[in-house]
Amino acid sequence: MPDEQIVALLRSEIHFEQGFRVLMAQYKERLYWQIRRLVQNHEDADDVLQNTMIKIYKGIAHFEGKSKLFTWLYRIATNEAISYLQSRNRRQAHSLDDENSHAANRLQADSWFDGDAVQLKLQEAIAQLPEKQRIVFNLRYYEEMPYEEMAGILDTSVGALKASFHHAAKKVEAAFRESES
Repeated sequence: MPDEQIVALLRSEIHFEQGFRVLMAQYKERLYWQIRRLVQNHEDADDVLQNTMIKIYKGIAHFEGKSKLFTWLYRIATNEAISYLQSRNRRQAHSLDDENSHAANRLQADSWFDGDAVQLKLQEAIAQLPEKQRIVFNLRYYEEMPYEEMAGILDTSVGALKASFHHAAKKVEAAFRESES
């Protein structure tokens, strides 16, 4: 269903619940994978997705239509994932290096991860990236999102996003070269 029809349903008191069910059916999986690539753990991604859906449910009346519905949803999901990561990092007292190695270990231990060895190496390399680079890399690599759309979600310039992606890609390449030696 086109976004305009979903928004029309959501703006109608009579059809709001139907509109929200359609919105969830259309975007829930995509939002889950966006969140999952950021938090890297199924259970955490489910929790963040639930919080995202609650925020969307409560805030959809404030959607002005200045951006695409997709962009608005992804911005909420990305911000929820970032908030979760920041909260988790504040709760944990270990160093960033420990966090990065724990992220790779969590991924390997995650029963929902079914990737092959190359996919695991890629996820481990992505886990080593600084948060902003990881977000930009995921949006560009997995979602093939245009920089202009990313700029709307992350509230930053296209140039900064291109630089972040370039640095992230170089770090991922270096991680693959390092693992081969």
